[in-house]
Amino acid sequence: MAVVTETLRLLGQEQPLRTIRRDEELLLAEPVPGPMKLWTDQPPLETVHFPQQYASQPFAPPRGLYENDQLRVEWQTMDNRQPFYHRNCDVDEMSYQIAGERTLMTELGTVELQPGDFSRISRGVAHDNYGRKESHLLFYTPAPVTEEHAAHRVSQPLFPPFDTWQAATVTEVTTQCLGTPGHDVAAHPSDERLLLEQVHNEPERLTVLRPDPAPATTAWLYRGEAFRLGVASLSATPVQRAYTRTLDADEIQYQISGRRILLTQRGALELSPGDCVRIPLGVAHTSIAEAPARHLTLLSHRPVPRVAPAARTAEPLTSRLVRELIAH
Repeated sequence: MAVVTETLRLLGQEQPLRTIRRDEELLLAEPVPGPMKLWTDQPPLETVHFPQQYASQPFAPPRGLYENDQLRVEWQTMDNRQPFYHRNCDVDEMSYQIAGERTLMTELGTVELQPGDFSRISRGVAHDNYGRKESHLLFYTPAPVTEEHAAHRVSQPLFPPFDTWQAATVTEVTTQCLGTPGHDVAAHPSDERLLLEQVHNEPERLTVLRPDPAPATTAWLYRGEAFRLGVASLSATPVQRAYTRTLDADEIQYQISGRRILLTQRGALELSPGDCVRIPLGVAHTSIAEAPARHLTLLSHRPVPRVAPAARTAEPLTSRLVRELIAH
């Protein structure tokens, strides 16, 4: 019998609700048959995948990955200017830079984003992007969002914001409903120089976070009323594995680097960089890694359905597969 620990946790609480000792094989097995079935069969987990290596393609709006009425997660790739300035009515907008370089120009200053950088744009701040063979994730959730990590650097007044920039009349779009396409409330021409010169009237600056969590820890970066975002670092799996079961939040994980097996009560998935998966609340899960790996972790108090096409489905847990995995 392989005895493991399972931690029950709640969104926003640092200390676990409780930690339980488990027989690992039983934790992952089918329920014991009885005189009547008192549970519902649940579907296996599914991944979404976008390659981290840049591939040339025409400019397109961000692709939705997961979405509810309080959270929207998108993937975007660019090798050009965004064709308008954007201003959110109701949400703070966070981003994670996956690959390439991106100049983020805002009324709070300009900043260069490199792979591994996180940024947050407060509600009501106009912004535009100039990407070079890059990709990034976007997260929209109702304002205000609190930063839980020290700033790595901050935006600065910068004119020109990039070498080939020339002042022009641009389109400015104001959007409600989590920045969802089709929910623009106003669009009009705007003087780009005046937008960017607003930085001189603003005491606030846009901050860039660049976490470096110690092995086997999570660096929490942002917190909202029903949302939390951080980066988890894994070392090689210890002999005694630890499972987690979040009782009041879905968890979305994005594989940043390294490879691992995500072992859950809804199947097993081998995750590589660019994979994204949603673990519903109440589902116990752990990771098996042979080498260091990192993934982004997002907790949402409400279920976050997948809106992008599925790339792969988790392998069902047979008794033989469970024994092979837990002997890993």
